[in-house]
Amino acid sequence: TGKRVANRNLWFSIFSQHIGFSLWTVWSVLVLFMGPAYHIDPAGKFLLVSLPSLIGALIRIPYTMAPARFGGRNWTIVSALLLLIPTALAIAVMHPGTSFTTFLIVAALGGLGGGNFASSMVNINAFFPEGRKGWALGLNAGGGNIGVPVVQLLGLAVIATVGAGYPRLVLAIYVPLILFAGYCAARY
Repeated sequence: TGKRVANRNLWFSIFSQHIGFSLWTVWSVLVLFMGPAYHIDPAGKFLLVSLPSLIGALIRIPYTMAPARFGGRNWTIVSALLLLIPTALAIAVMHPGTSFTTFLIVAALGGLGGGNFASSMVNINAFFPEGRKGWALGLNAGGGNIGVPVVQLLGLAVIATVGAGYPRLVLAIYVPLILFAGYCAARY
């Protein structure tokens, strides 16, 4: 009897998780914009790319419990809108002259996108019967994971069309998408 609600939740969950994955891995794109003026060596860039993965992996533990504690809808709204924090901060600091420590802190906050996966999977799992869970969870995971190549292609498209001086453009594209994901989670 709840098939329509379950499917609707699945599609909006996929969208929100897709944005989460994109922003979780956005630093793999942002380092492409960091030329010599940023004074960050390859090891530093590697750390900026890997730190969000570590943080995202660690916060999956509390994110897994959040839907049961706050409700799947409420937590999807919150977890989607939390993505505004690392995105807005990255927009603010993404320029030469920013300290490496500042970049590390902002990159670490990008781990919030990785937590979305855990809470999304728990939430969707609750809406489908045993015979449909694999299909639903597979779509949910796949739709989220596609956010990784999407943000990478977007970054390369920005570099190819307007140049390496516009890393904020990649981030700015995601601000309305984050707001839309939060709105959809609240409304639908």
